[in-house]
Amino acid sequence: MVDRRGSGRLRAVDLAATAGVSVQQVRNYVDLGVLPPVERTPSGYRIFTDAHARALAVARSVADGHGWTRTREIMAAVHRGDLPTALASLDAGHAELDRERAEIRMVLGAFETVVSSPRRHTAVPRRAVRVGVVADLVGVRTSQLRLWEARGLLRPAREAGTGYRVYDEAEQRAAQVVALLRRGAYPFEIITAVLDEMRTTGSPQRVRAELARREQELHRRSRRRLAASAILHDYLCQLAG
Repeated sequence: MVDRRGSGRLRAVDLAATAGVSVQQVRNYVDLGVLPPVERTPSGYRIFTDAHARALAVARSVADGHGWTRTREIMAAVHRGDLPTALASLDAGHAELDRERAEIRMVLGAFETVVSSPRRHTAVPRRAVRVGVVADLVGVRTSQLRLWEARGLLRPAREAGTGYRVYDEAEQRAAQVVALLRRGAYPFEIITAVLDEMRTTGSPQRVRAELARREQELHRRSRRRLAASAILHDYLCQLAG
């Protein structure tokens, strides 16, 4: 699939200059398959052509959308004629964004469930209390609270002298959130994300704003990835033509 129609010869230093990289990096790209194979002069110097300049420009555009790790895999597959592997790697990249978008929606939905729940307004003791009191407060067994703690969802302190678990007001609220979302069948990964947002960001308004910011950034990444895929498609058509 390598396009050998490019006739203009380029020095390695000239090719490197077109992309703002070092000559050694260009050589690395050849070794990794990011660039097409090169021929050599009788004295051993690499012969670069317009085809290599075009491949380098495509690789940089693909990297802008998909990152260099995936770009190296894609371009190497293209240049060795393994189109199925290249397409599979592209599909995996778009699938990653889809999973991230679904997770953001799930976290936002879980958070809205917490905010709108009457239990959120249930009074909790302002003092630190032991595990039995918290279990009664949220309607679960103490063993369930210990399981949630083992999963990193709850962070009770230890009472000086006795070593008993004690929950301050914030951890009592966290236990209510976990219980509510588990009853809603939310997976632990989503519950962890909700708790992390609440502990880090604080107010409901700030959590919503942060999730909205992440969603907008995801949209921008998706557009860059789409543009990169379009450029790669044109390159494939040139190689096939």
